[in-house]
Amino acid sequence: MISRLLLLGAAGDLAGRFLLPSLAWLEAAGALPADLQVVAAGAQDGDDAGFRASVAARWDTAAPDLPAAARAAALARLRYRRFDADDPASVAAAAGAFTGTGPVAAYLALPPALFPATLRGLGSAGLPPGSRVAVEKPFGADLAGAVALNGLLAEVSRGDERAVTRVDHFLAMPAVTGLLDRRAAGELGPAEDGRTVAGVEVVWQETLGLEGRADFYDRTGAVRDVLQNHLLQVLVALALEPPAAAADLPAARSAVLRSLRLASADPAACTRRARYTAGTLADGTAVPDYADEEGVAPARCTETHAEVVLALDVPRWAGTRFGVRTGKAVGTARKGVAVRFRDADRDPLWISLEPAAQGPGADGAPGELAAYRAVLTDVLTGGSATSVGAEEAELAWRVVDPALKGWAAGAVPLLENRAGSAGPPPLDPGAPRG
Repeated sequence: MISRLLLLGAAGDLAGRFLLPSLAWLEAAGALPADLQVVAAGAQDGDDAGFRASVAARWDTAAPDLPAAARAAALARLRYRRFDADDPASVAAAAGAFTGTGPVAAYLALPPALFPATLRGLGSAGLPPGSRVAVEKPFGADLAGAVALNGLLAEVSRGDERAVTRVDHFLAMPAVTGLLDRRAAGELGPAEDGRTVAGVEVVWQETLGLEGRADFYDRTGAVRDVLQNHLLQVLVALALEPPAAAADLPAARSAVLRSLRLASADPAACTRRARYTAGTLADGTAVPDYADEEGVAPARCTETHAEVVLALDVPRWAGTRFGVRTGKAVGTARKGVAVRFRDADRDPLWISLEPAAQGPGADGAPGELAAYRAVLTDVLTGGSATSVGAEEAELAWRVVDPALKGWAAGAVPLLENRAGSAGPPPLDPGAPRG
């Protein structure tokens, strides 16, 4: 297990809400190396004491049930360094801020736009043999960006794909990992194919607005934030040919993505995009038009709602309609998979993806933190269960790229939906709604 963790972007939302609390839960489980060092690097000025104090304050809400001893031990591991992603020397200095020698696990908890410069800096630094690099989604902004990013990762890892983790924490969520078990139990029907299943829709509807993430979200949008990565992975888990061994899962996922496409050559016929306007969220918070939110550039026409209808060109699923839908600032949260059967007497099946419905992890960490606990374990040990392969990342972009190009060309109008409402009407009124 690697005992030197470099967390780049340590003052950001991802690190504060998920990575650092998950690290503390690993501490509580006794799952960290006794000599683990954590260098937390951020763009702001600061020192060890100040950073530890800010992390401790955030844990009061992000990890209130964390045992006191584990909290203190995890905080003591943290050292803070300022770094500039655009300065190779600064990146190299952060990577070299450890005592002793040995491999480094470098985790890029950064906005995707900073990945290329940071990876070049790590490449210039020359990470020690056995090091690993982890990047968060989205992997690029389109297919061309994913190909370029994979090239940089290959350079930094010296061509060793085992030294790269393209993180998708959905791969560690019990509701997602359990989909194959539910299929084995016959919940999709004895045939488990297009003869039994009429439609499948993956839904991720949030009542939250931007929550202070305008700079990231406005440059990303609903497709790149969750649909192209997390939600396609859920769909793939429902549609793949169950492999004989876990090691064959990446190949099985790639096979589905290779056969997945938009249901029509016309993006206007099979995709929908929208953004919310002024309204009141479920908790009573009034929000302005998305275009008027602080930090938003209205000319980007960033979508907060996205829906695509897909076809899967494999004999097993002939005639089955697949859909993926996500939205922010809706009136009622709904996160899960709805399956509609051809037998009209059979009720639709709803599989919840709500983190709260998944219960705590084995170490007591809440559901979503338990997923990131698995991510960090993989990064430190060289595991691959929470990682997307290079080919998978590119194939997922191949699926949605035609939609994004159509949107950029103005072929699909940007609709509006009031914050706190149910969102835009569905593309297919007969699709399963959960």
